[in-house]
Amino acid sequence: MKRKTRQLRYLYNAGDCYTGPVGLYNIGQTSCLNSLLQVFIMNQNFTKILKRITMPRELEERKRSVPCQLLLLLEKMQDSRLRAVWPVELAFCLKTCNVPLFVQHDAAQLFLTLWNLIQSQITDLDLSERLKTLYTVTVRESLVCLDCNSKRHRDSKMLILSLSLFDTDSKPLQTLEDSLHYFFQPKMLSGKNKCFYENCGKMTCWQQTQKLMHLPPMLAFHLMRFPSKDFSKTQKIIHPLSFPQHLDISQVLPEEQDWWDSEGQVTWEDIKRTYGNYNLCWGETAYLLFYKKTETSSASS
Repeated sequence: MKRKTRQLRYLYNAGDCYTGPVGLYNIGQTSCLNSLLQVFIMNQNFTKILKRITMPRELEERKRSVPCQLLLLLEKMQDSRLRAVWPVELAFCLKTCNVPLFVQHDAAQLFLTLWNLIQSQITDLDLSERLKTLYTVTVRESLVCLDCNSKRHRDSKMLILSLSLFDTDSKPLQTLEDSLHYFFQPKMLSGKNKCFYENCGKMTCWQQTQKLMHLPPMLAFHLMRFPSKDFSKTQKIIHPLSFPQHLDISQVLPEEQDWWDSEGQVTWEDIKRTYGNYNLCWGETAYLLFYKKTETSSASS
């Protein structure tokens, strides 16, 4: 087996040279992991932070450090003599952090797991704080009691905005902009969603609204294509939902004037195939999107 592995590596590495960063080989159901690693590595602000970390002196510490192994992997990926890189050391480092190998992962959950491991294992507090600002979204939730008009506010920090594919009447939404509009629409908390309020001394109905207070350089959206009602079986929702190559956030949030671009090395025609289609298999439907902030002066409508 070891001999065959060495032969395969030689065959894979042979051939035309590529300009870095090169790709990643699948070492056994690691396509989801590889995709997320590419998302991190293609973010120049992220790699700048990564290159400033202090490498542990002891070999065993380096083997257990996710930021360290990610940095070493990045260096290998920048070697244009290779066709692609085997992320074996990083994968086994993740295994020591209780991230299982050779299983199918949920992309959104794995993204959060990776980010938390990277952020928590960076010992430099300044670098750790800079990392937080790259992806962290601040959302303000406002609740209004419909009996006494009392208001409550709470700010939450999150890495991903989870967007529904259906509106309140279970009607399918058609575009990413539709999902964003629905996310920020006022919602009624009534029936089973009533809350006990001390001022009124009873269960009351509430109106809930959400507002973006801070947008990071990288904005991640999670399209909720996996229903959570029936945990006995997992079936992906594949109805089409299109998303733009250039997202004008001002069309969704009039008070904001930021622009976002999708990042990737594939063509836009390739990306549009992941909108979803009833005739396609579940693996061809995107449900985790990343948009990169661009300067307003360079954007065009």
